[in-house]
Amino acid sequence: MDNRPIGVFDSGVGGLTSVRELHRILPGEDIVYFGDTGRVPYGSRSKTTIKKYAKQDINYLRTFNVKAILAACGTVSSNLSDKDVEELALDIPFMGVVMPATRAACALSQEGRIGVMATTSTIRSGAYGKALRSIQPTARLIGNAAPLLVPLVENGLTDMENPVTRLMLQQYLEPFIREEVDTLILGCTHYPVLYDMINDMLGYRVNLVDSGAAAAREMQVMLCEQGLQANREQGTTVYRVTDTVDNFTAVAGNFLFKDIEASTEYVDVDIVASL
Repeated sequence: MDNRPIGVFDSGVGGLTSVRELHRILPGEDIVYFGDTGRVPYGSRSKTTIKKYAKQDINYLRTFNVKAILAACGTVSSNLSDKDVEELALDIPFMGVVMPATRAACALSQEGRIGVMATTSTIRSGAYGKALRSIQPTARLIGNAAPLLVPLVENGLTDMENPVTRLMLQQYLEPFIREEVDTLILGCTHYPVLYDMINDMLGYRVNLVDSGAAAAREMQVMLCEQGLQANREQGTTVYRVTDTVDNFTAVAGNFLFKDIEASTEYVDVDIVASL
């Protein structure tokens, strides 16, 4: 047993999809969530910048004596290589969302026609294609970048009938409809907050994979296998952000369905950048 917290990070609020699932399946775990809201989005950054930010985020979470770290960010997960992680000399487990989401998609797909909608950087990295070939080489992957969804979600434009968000989704979903995918990976952890809207626009005919939730479930398995589960009934979660707390907590309600203002604190991005 290990009562140290789990560290979770993302460029903004998207990683809360992982936190929501962790709350459901591991209620006894303490969690430290870091949202780098002062530097969101990561998806339009260069690979060099993404890696720099990710390493700073990881080092910041290590100051909380976490027992494992989940990069609940598709952009980081697809751009941070195994070698990059090794260079951090972590003595605790580290997990991204790409492999868990790909495994979940392969388990769901009946026809091997799998789509991935993600940030520009994630699509450009080819990480999902590499992951799919390692699991199901005969499957076909259709990828499409959806760069404007992150700012829409970060600004709370997520209600089912929002005309701006639906217009963007109509454009981004068109290749998956045309190619008749049977399973679609929501490869950015911001996207699952639009789950119902996406499902509706796809006519409820496509399996949707929440990458953040898939990673949370694999975290549960890993903690169990390594004997790292907490031995308490109810854990606590604290949130740290690098921009306005009010903006973060307002949008966070769309992910967690509760008020987290009392558990959220601002941290100066310069402190994170120095780590």
